[in-house]
Amino acid sequence: EIFMVHLHGIKLDGEPDEFAGRLAGLTPGFTGADIANICNEGAIVAARRKGDSVTVDDFEKATDRVVGGLESTKIMSKEEQSIVAHHEAGHAIAGWFLEHADPLLKVTIIPRSSGALGYAQYLPKEVFLRTEEQIMHIVMMALAGRAAEEVFFGEVTTGASDDLRRVTDLVYSTIQVYGMNSRVGQLAFPKDPNAMPGDKPYSDSTAEAMDEEARKIVDEAYAKTVKLITEKKTEVEKVANLLLDKETITHDDIIDLVGPRPFTGNEAYQEFVSKRYAEKKKEEDQEDDDDEAGANEHNAGGFTPGLAFKV
Repeated sequence: EIFMVHLHGIKLDGEPDEFAGRLAGLTPGFTGADIANICNEGAIVAARRKGDSVTVDDFEKATDRVVGGLESTKIMSKEEQSIVAHHEAGHAIAGWFLEHADPLLKVTIIPRSSGALGYAQYLPKEVFLRTEEQIMHIVMMALAGRAAEEVFFGEVTTGASDDLRRVTDLVYSTIQVYGMNSRVGQLAFPKDPNAMPGDKPYSDSTAEAMDEEARKIVDEAYAKTVKLITEKKTEVEKVANLLLDKETITHDDIIDLVGPRPFTGNEAYQEFVSKRYAEKKKEEDQEDDDDEAGANEHNAGGFTPGLAFKV
């Protein structure tokens, strides 16, 4: 509905309802201001290519700008590009084969003005409650970039700094907030934004136990991630090579390379992230309508099915 408001007045290459539904699936959690920016940016992208109307591809490019920032003019060496490609491919493949990880939308290795050398966009599931296993799958996916660097190059780089920050926050949350650690127990110590540095509602021994448990959890998750990347090394290499060739790949490209995701997604997910699925669904609906119209025409001058022998 928010997209329908902001799409008003923009000449689209299709029906507004179709655009609004597709864009809503591609922009989970976006604010009204973000949505307005995407619509305006999409129109600008179309104007730059001198198009007569705004297409879905224009809006996807606009989404990249809003999410990742403008494309940067940074010049990376071939070695750095290869590392970034394998790093992002690691994230993509781990998310593909971990059931509770967020489904992939797009992966790119084009540097951005925000400082990112590449990024992957996912479709977060609207889940309000998560189990420890589900959280660990998210942790493993975040660690998969560094794991891929280790598996393919034998050393790691500074490219995983943001991933490690996220992993640290998630793991400490399971211990300090959600009470998911047997050693610390069913206790919660949420962070107090007004607390002074050094203030904490637990003892030094409890803090030490938390640190030890967090390190243990991350080490175990990282070992599992390295094992997964090693098992799927061929798939990671395929994705990395395609990234080096095209720089940006989508959900459909991953399907072409490694096959469908082995976990069933709901119809909304399939329709939003896969152009192929949406087009196929539209063709099937059209065929059903044609068949129904043909059947009605055939029966127009004859017996009514099921009523021919009614007394």
